[in-house]
This record gives sequence, structure tokens and C-alpha cells, in this order.
Amino acid sequence: MIERYSLTASKEKIAERFAIDVPDFYQPKYNAAPAQLLPVITTAAPQGLSYFYWGESPSWAKNKTLSERIINIQAERLIDKPMLKKALMRDRCIVPADGFYAWKKVAKKSLVPYRFTLINQEDIFSIPALWEEYEDDRGEMIHTFSIITIESHKTVQAISERMPVMFSKEQEIIWLDKSVDESQLINLLKPGPADQINLYTVSPRIFDSTANHHSLVIPAPAADQFGNLTLFD
Repeated sequence: MIERYSLTASKEKIAERFAIDVPDFYQPKYNAAPAQLLPVITTAAPQGLSYFYWGESPSWAKNKTLSERIINIQAERLIDKPMLKKALMRDRCIVPADGFYAWKKVAKKSLVPYRFTLINQEDIFSIPALWEEYEDDRGEMIHTFSIITIESHKTVQAISERMPVMFSKEQEIIWLDKSVDESQLINLLKPGPADQINLYTVSPRIFDSTANHHSLVIPAPAADQFGNLTLFD
């Protein structure tokens, strides 16, 4: 399961990369985590950023269903589940990102965090996702999204069995096009070349979902979630 990602780019860089309007209140996210309000670009409003909750609905929301708590959707399940298939054709979005995190299990209760980026660590990509909406206890509509994951290629596999799909500009255009058919969409959900991914260990402070500081994306010695250094890097 992928539970963290990053978007550290400036407002100007995001606007240029995706050719969209970015609101003045945009702030980098060094540790984007479930239940946080995060930027996405939808098929319904591709001209700018929208802000949706990742997977888990906020604690004050009512009528929480299982689907509202899902943070990852396996690409392999999209054609098997009627509800997911319907969402695939209607409620698509992309999640701007420049890195994602995964944990390597080195002992029964010991996890070491890694960050994965493109080879040029400053390059932005996007993660395909599905979104949904429901009503909160104040009668307002709340939007959530779930990112799509695939089986990891060899660069990520030693750390995590799953990884997010990582879109290029060309793939994003197809994903956000309302006119594309199911087969075209499914064909996009594949891992890119393994040699295009860079990885390194980061501080165990990344496990704290409230932490959000530039130091979280800086390489750090391999240490587990308790801060214990480990040779299993």
C-alpha cells in the first residue's frame, strides 16, 4: 500500500508543468498523507487545481462507506468491479507529485522508509486516481480520491510489492480526455521503465503524518520508524 507522496514544486512550476491555474493558497506537501486535503486535476475541471481528501474522509464527515476510506485502488480490479469500472469512465483525476514513499520491512516490527523520484528529482509526474463525492453533516459536498497502484517493477520491488502508476504529460492528456474508451485507459496503467526511477532512504519522521518540512525529502541514513539505524538499506 502507498500511504505517502510528495509535491514539493513551486506554484509557478506546477502551473507551467500542467498548463493550469494554481491558487495563491497552494503550499508544497513534503508528506502528503491520507485524510489530508490535497491538490488534484479532474476531467471535470482540467484547467485548474481542485482540492480533495485523500481516501479517508475527515473525522467530522458522516455516512462514511468503505469506498470513502480506500486510499489505493489496484489497477487489476478496475475491470472486475462494476462500481470501479463506472468510476473509471466517469470520475477520473490525476494527482500531481514529484515523489512517493514506501517502507521496507527489515524485521517483524521494523520498517525503513524510502523515497522514490524520477531520475531528475525535480521532475514532476502525476498519479492517476478516481474520485467520488458525498454529503457531510452540514449538507455540503465532500470529495475524496484514491490513487491507482500496480505491481512494482524491479527498482521498487525490493522495497514494496505495489507502486503508484506514474504518468508522463502524454499519458495525462489521454487520462483526462472524456472521449477515450475503457481499453485506452486500462492500457495506460502500466509501470514505466525501471531505470527511470531513483530511490533513497529518508528520515523516519516521515511516519508522522503531521510532519511537513523540506528536510523530509532529503536523503538520510537508513533507520527504522523508531529511529534505530539499520544495515538493511
